[in-house]
Amino acid sequence: MTTSARPDSTETTAGSTDVGGGTGVHARWLVKDGYDVDLIDPVPRHVERASAVCTAMEGDARSLPAADGTYDVVQLLGPLYHLPDPADRHTALAEACRVVRPGGLVAAAAINRYASLFEHAALAHLHTERMQASITEILRTGTYDGKRGFTIAYFHRAEELAVELKDAGLKGVEVFGIEGPAWSLLKAQQHALGTMPSEDSVASALAAARLAESYPELHASNSHLLAVGRASS
Repeated sequence: MTTSARPDSTETTAGSTDVGGGTGVHARWLVKDGYDVDLIDPVPRHVERASAVCTAMEGDARSLPAADGTYDVVQLLGPLYHLPDPADRHTALAEACRVVRPGGLVAAAAINRYASLFEHAALAHLHTERMQASITEILRTGTYDGKRGFTIAYFHRAEELAVELKDAGLKGVEVFGIEGPAWSLLKAQQHALGTMPSEDSVASALAAARLAESYPELHASNSHLLAVGRASS
């Protein structure tokens, strides 16, 4: 396997696994860019659809069907927020570290602890006692009970996500915000007007995301977080 960031015609194609990859929405663009992708997902209908995109199989993030050091890159862009038990998250990250080659990259996504606060304020829902109670519980515990509107889930703080990757043995861990600090303004605009945000609004939100990228204190303003780290060589 190559250690290059992007494969080319003279090298062995870089191998990656998309753990919890759903129907292949992320795998599709990786395959298009020339990567070999093995997708793992616990939902049979997801695996069936993803099979049209890449190699796909049923499996669990906590027990991956691959040998040690198989992949150049392991991505977990869903499993961590579906695992409210910290022991399960640690197991999933330990499995990612096991199947990635020495020096390989692990990327893990999380929902930001404060995302629901920003979202429901933007959607003008936060004035109700029921919503305030729900958001208060998420802020306090990081856990959503899944009773209304969304599945049982865990919401990370940025520093907490970094610690979980480091505790799994990953080095050089960095955390990035995905949407930037203006994402909830786009939601508010769409909700108020009933249409997609204007091109200028989207361009401004993207500019805000890029400007905020170098300031870790602004991670908390994002809806999602992405942490990356490398396995020990």
